[in-house]
Amino acid sequence: MENYLTQFFEHLRYERNVSEHTLRNYTIDLYQFYDYLAPLDPQTDTRREFDIKQIDHISIREWMSSLHTNQKKKSSIARKLAALRTFFQFLLREGVVEKNPAKLVSTPRQEKKLPNHLSIEDMIRFIETPDISTDLGRRDRAILEMLYGTGMRVSELTKLDIKRIDFQNKSARVMGKRRKERICPFGDPALAALVAYIPARQTFLQNAPLAERSSDALFLNYQGTRITTRSVGRMVDKYILICSGIHDISPHSLRHSFATHLLDNGADIRDIQELLGHARLSTTQIYTHVSMEKLIEVYDRSHPKA
Repeated sequence: MENYLTQFFEHLRYERNVSEHTLRNYTIDLYQFYDYLAPLDPQTDTRREFDIKQIDHISIREWMSSLHTNQKKKSSIARKLAALRTFFQFLLREGVVEKNPAKLVSTPRQEKKLPNHLSIEDMIRFIETPDISTDLGRRDRAILEMLYGTGMRVSELTKLDIKRIDFQNKSARVMGKRRKERICPFGDPALAALVAYIPARQTFLQNAPLAERSSDALFLNYQGTRITTRSVGRMVDKYILICSGIHDISPHSLRHSFATHLLDNGADIRDIQELLGHARLSTTQIYTHVSMEKLIEVYDRSHPKA
């Protein structure tokens, strides 16, 4: 099975061009299944041999049951099952197996979890938290303005190159999931923050040796290299501590707030789908539940017969 896993990971990296984050998740999930089927002997550092064709839907269900017993989240179990389905689909295509046993296993029912978002007032306060008298503060303000102003994913923002920003038309060409490109417009506050950040970006570039500079990247760390999603997460955590009354949010909460505020102010759900880069409308429709909660709250507070 080890050889097949290696071939599959190469297929993901070079043929499907998945992100490092996705590749890491596939590796973790599939090796956990491998460990379940054939645990590594610590004394010999070997595993027992088995025929991969003998893996059936029953063995997969038993593994999922063990995960549930170990109190793994349903979302985590569902992700691992999806990884198995993709792996066996690859083996089926390569002629290694005759059927995909993971397709016979039902995905665990997911709890409907409403996205966490801030009110407009709290969002403005949060975005204005960075100290824009410093280079890092100007960068952080620009990042927060762009995340909220465009609704793009954090991974999309960190991959954004400066040449993809149209300063005149206030828009960004974003490469989303499945390498699907879309245009993300933004407003005057995000534009002003970007313009204020550009001199700081030049300073960051000068801090790095020429060979190590990420000259194409829009957002850099102080060492002149492309900022990472983890760094953006740490930055948000830092400002949560500074901004009183703000808690339990992540960088993704700015995307949720973007969509919720658009919907609350009358934007069409299909336009929001396009702006977010969702492949399916059903993914976007979760925001209608958020707005419905707000409507019920307003009704209960305002109607004399509520």
